[in-house]
Amino acid sequence: MKKIISLFIFSLFSTSLFAGEYPDISIKDLQKAISKGEVAVIDVNGARSYSNGHIPTAIHFSSVGKNLAKSLPKNKNTLIVSYCGGPGCRAYKRGADAAAKLGYKNIKHLSAGISGWKKSGAKVAQK
Repeated sequence: MKKIISLFIFSLFSTSLFAGEYPDISIKDLQKAISKGEVAVIDVNGARSYSNGHIPTAIHFSSVGKNLAKSLPKNKNTLIVSYCGGPGCRAYKRGADAAAKLGYKNIKHLSAGISGWKKSGAKVAQK
């Protein structure tokens, strides 16, 4: 019985340790979702980066601030993708975590970030 309880406690601890991590989405899959209108994209980069080029349809996280809920779709199962500068950037979590706190269930991370998006030759929008 002690082993079962210990295993249960360990699994709870390890689950909470990895909570807040979001699966990656490829540039190609994000482009498809955007073209179908099936995604809300959150850009957590700074204002200068955002105005120099962002993923089309992206919401600038810093600009909407506490009004993120008004900028996202009402359907909590909508795909939400958060991104920042590139593969080494962890700032995307601010947008992803904010969406999760609002109750969104399908949140992903574009680990390539805006640098990977631009390198791929994908279109960018400018302010």
